[in-house]
Amino acid sequence: MRKLTVLLLPLALAACSEPPPAPPAVDGDYVVHRWPLPAIEGSAQPDMLVTDDGRLVLSWISSEPGRRNALRTVTLAENGHWQSAPRTVVVGNSLVANWANVPHIAYTPGVIWIHWLQEAGEGHAADVALSRTTDAGFNWSAPVLVNDDGTATEHGFASMWPAADGKLGIAWLDGRNKAGQPAESHEGMDHHAGEASTQLRAAFFDAALQRSDEQVVDTMTCDCCQTAAVVTDKGPLLVYRDASAEGIRDIAVSRYDGSAWSEPATVHADGWKIDACPVNGPAAAAAGNTVLVAWYTGADDAHRVLAARSGDAGDSFAAPVVVDEGDAVLGRTAIAMDAQQAWIAWLREDAEGQSLWLSRRSPDLATEYQRVRVATLHGRGHGTGFPRIALRAGDAHIVWTDVVDGTPKLQGAIVSPL
Repeated sequence: MRKLTVLLLPLALAACSEPPPAPPAVDGDYVVHRWPLPAIEGSAQPDMLVTDDGRLVLSWISSEPGRRNALRTVTLAENGHWQSAPRTVVVGNSLVANWANVPHIAYTPGVIWIHWLQEAGEGHAADVALSRTTDAGFNWSAPVLVNDDGTATEHGFASMWPAADGKLGIAWLDGRNKAGQPAESHEGMDHHAGEASTQLRAAFFDAALQRSDEQVVDTMTCDCCQTAAVVTDKGPLLVYRDASAEGIRDIAVSRYDGSAWSEPATVHADGWKIDACPVNGPAAAAAGNTVLVAWYTGADDAHRVLAARSGDAGDSFAAPVVVDEGDAVLGRTAIAMDAQQAWIAWLREDAEGQSLWLSRRSPDLATEYQRVRVATLHGRGHGTGFPRIALRAGDAHIVWTDVVDGTPKLQGAIVSPL
């Protein structure tokens, strides 16, 4: 009844009511609350999204000893309660559980999409599989392969975005040009010796999982770094770690204009030259034509997390700000933004162990409102993977992987105003 009265008498209420309360001050302290997740031991490789109606969807891979890997999802309702028990998307020995090359989920009106890796041969050879659900995860479509080249080579590090006409856009790193070459390790090798190189490709899929408009976005990229995709008013923007013939691994962007991808442009000339794959790609967020990018760099033998802003949909970027620096910085960034602020998360590791940090900053990144340690982790090294952030009702929902006695498990926190 109260809602109906508001709708019928807006002018009377405006005349006699107090003005609406101001939004919480973003430059005050926010606090970290523990967020229990319905993921058991053996869970890792998380991702999250928030739907138009306020539901939060969490995905992860469960890897339990003696059991096949399983990709699962669960939904948090608008009221803050988990809607049901976790549901399984796919299960099998060929489902790849990799700390860096993880599944992602995306949302288009009425549809949730998910991709994952399937083994396709020896070493790191894998294909990217794609499925979708139209009933909130009760049933998932039979998967299709995003890459259809049929080569037993590396594919992955995919990112997705909602496209026009209800379609899904997806971009991925593609190693088909390396077919027939010796298998390579991600550690300590120059992946760009010779003519063959890893490409960044993109395509679109409709609700029937029919492919269209597949294109090569970049002919030479870093082999094993995460990609990111955001949607601007000028079109979707891909953000990724590029590579030159000389081994420079800086962050680049390319935007789709409805028919073609723009010439790749560097976000900032870090000049990071490295012969090994850093396995540490960028994170991005966007609203309108504002784009924020956060990334790790080891240029000049210094460990840094940088972040830069574009006000023209990625045509140009301001000079980056240094979010963190020092030998303890691991990177593995996550970023989100709303109208009031930007949220940047990253990992550190020192003699005391790993820690997950969050920087709340002004929308232009120039002012840091608050820096908070979200969690102290038991795990070290690669097993803790990459954190994820999703904004919902003004709060930041953060998930990450911790490892205790060799067993991974997802952890969660909600950061909200004091």
